[in-house]
Amino acid sequence: MTASSSQTNDTQIKAVLFADISGSTRLYEVLGDQLAFAAINGCLDILRRLTEAHSGRVVKTIGDEIMSVFPDAATAAQAACEMQMVMSNQPPTESTRVAIRIGFHCGPVLENQEDGDVHGDTVNIAARMTSIAKSQQIITTGATVAQLPAIMRTSTRTLDALSVKGKLDDVDVCEVIWLESDDMTMMVGNTLSPLMIEPKLRLIHQGKEFVIDSTCPCITLGRDEEADIVIQDKRASRIHAKIERRRDKFVFTDLSSNGSYLTILGEEEVQLRREEMVLRNRGSVSLGHTYKKDPTEVVEFICLS
Repeated sequence: MTASSSQTNDTQIKAVLFADISGSTRLYEVLGDQLAFAAINGCLDILRRLTEAHSGRVVKTIGDEIMSVFPDAATAAQAACEMQMVMSNQPPTESTRVAIRIGFHCGPVLENQEDGDVHGDTVNIAARMTSIAKSQQIITTGATVAQLPAIMRTSTRTLDALSVKGKLDDVDVCEVIWLESDDMTMMVGNTLSPLMIEPKLRLIHQGKEFVIDSTCPCITLGRDEEADIVIQDKRASRIHAKIERRRDKFVFTDLSSNGSYLTILGEEEVQLRREEMVLRNRGSVSLGHTYKKDPTEVVEFICLS
């Protein structure tokens, strides 16, 4: 190796992550070139921002895919979870949602100091993990999971052992769980970046504004004068509903006899009767009747994060 080549190449331990937009070809077919191009670019901008928020660096963008490097496995896992969460909360474009799949692996990489590109076995394995991942899924290797803190390892599960080109031994394939279920916690819930650390819900009723945040985690709605938001409509119950913050989510719970009608912008109206629903993006709630039946008194909501 010459002196000049040793100065431009440096071997380091890094986590390499690929985030790929699922079904981009289909997006162009459904949305048309202009809308699909704008939706994909908007997604890539979000992925760039979240990469930087987690101490990562975008190496390059390859069509509808972004390649990033992170200091270690934990920061890559945190970034991956937040990428999936943020994308899942994005409003659809013409009723079509943009989803991503993510693969990453942590190991030695050869980093070119001139252009910042990275090369080596770690890059190839990370790309292979991405090819295995399905829409809204995060895939990594057993070797990478072993580098995570114990609490983060509880939010992973082993899927299979697969052969990878250029590797003599099979590679353990694992999934990182970012969604909540009955027996698992959402990893991103414990590892949010400063961008997501203080979510707020803004409510607007009859020109008055209310905010749900860490200082005011719950608001009640109804005809009772003790309710936080007093509804004049006689079809509303005295304590008709409540909205409460649960970690980084805002949950609407109907407590009424006549039900609540909730509309998220761009989606169909949903009826709730003694049921719960997570509020996303922005929209409105009508208490005791549909919005179309009487749009004069509604509660608008806007999720801020």
